[in-house]
Amino acid sequence: MSYAIIRNTKYKRENLKGIYRHNERRNKNYSNTNIDKEKSHLNYSLKSPKYSYEKEFDLMREKYKLKGQIKVVSNITCEYIITSDKEFFETIGEEETKRYFETAYNFVTEYKNLGERYIMSAKVHMDEETPHMHLIFLPVVHTQDKKGNFIDKIACSEFWKEKDSYRRLQDAFFQYMTSHNFQLERGLPKEETGRKHIDLKEYKEITNFDKTKEKLQNIKLELPNIPDIADISKFSMKRDEKILEEIIKPKDDLINELYKDNLSMHQELLRQAKMVEKAEKYEIERDKIIADNKELHKQVDNIKSEYKNKEFDLEWKYKSKIKRLEKENIHLNKVVDKFKETIGKFITWICKKFDMGAEDNLIKDFEKDTKICLDAEKQLKRENREKEFEMEL
Repeated sequence: MSYAIIRNTKYKRENLKGIYRHNERRNKNYSNTNIDKEKSHLNYSLKSPKYSYEKEFDLMREKYKLKGQIKVVSNITCEYIITSDKEFFETIGEEETKRYFETAYNFVTEYKNLGERYIMSAKVHMDEETPHMHLIFLPVVHTQDKKGNFIDKIACSEFWKEKDSYRRLQDAFFQYMTSHNFQLERGLPKEETGRKHIDLKEYKEITNFDKTKEKLQNIKLELPNIPDIADISKFSMKRDEKILEEIIKPKDDLINELYKDNLSMHQELLRQAKMVEKAEKYEIERDKIIADNKELHKQVDNIKSEYKNKEFDLEWKYKSKIKRLEKENIHLNKVVDKFKETIGKFITWICKKFDMGAEDNLIKDFEKDTKICLDAEKQLKRENREKEFEMEL
């Protein structure tokens, strides 16, 4: 899997002119052979400076009233170089590549509460072998002066005061990018690799993991054949002792030092190759887990669909039964009303036929003898009271 790469470099004022001409593509010719001028039109800025970096620095310092003592030897700006490997960008495509750098830009504005206003320039280069972003910013810390007033101060040493500052940067950048759905491994900080700062061209080669094993096989960790200083001294005149001490011996020491560096590099590449092998295994396992997860989601969706259909069937049955009962209830109410009307007419006819007393008295006697109310509602209430009374007993 590819790495989330972010590297920091500190610059003095004297460095800004050259950095500006390179980042903003102000030169006509470049020593970097990876730059393809025909693709330079694809470069774009997430934040573009109006003037040179030196003038931008002076304007920003005055505009935001930034404190801090600036000396000739002071580091006044920092540069993040943000990238991954070529294969990663080819895999995610153009739109996701743009989102990658936009997300990284947002990370910088939020990290250590820097704020967007202290970013001087953010230039994405698409005209080299691997897309990358040069982001220049002022290392501003938000603090208090001796009187307790809140101030913003340019202080590179305070901005990076923790011993593990770059480790924290790597951790925060990795977590931020993966939280925005970029599948990446955490980049390796210099504290872990034990290496000094490397330029863009070199770490592009290191992050090209497909060729790492081939490079390892081609590296020969052998010292070159060099004459022994003791042998040379036998045939040298005394007047040549100065040459031996000042030229030949330093060269010999340099060769031995380069050999040690080469050995360290070989061990580092070997370690990275092993990490790649592990990453490939993890990727296979991850793909299997994702496939299993999709299958589980599919089964859950099927179960939901099945229960939803059953729920619909039950609901439909109950609704049908309720409608049927409502129709029966309406019919019964009509029958009861008709029966009540018929009884009333019948009682009236009897009273008139046999010259009996008032109808109301006859109805009351009838209800008393039969214990039945001719009013259907009253009869239902009466039956309910009787049921409640029986339940209490």
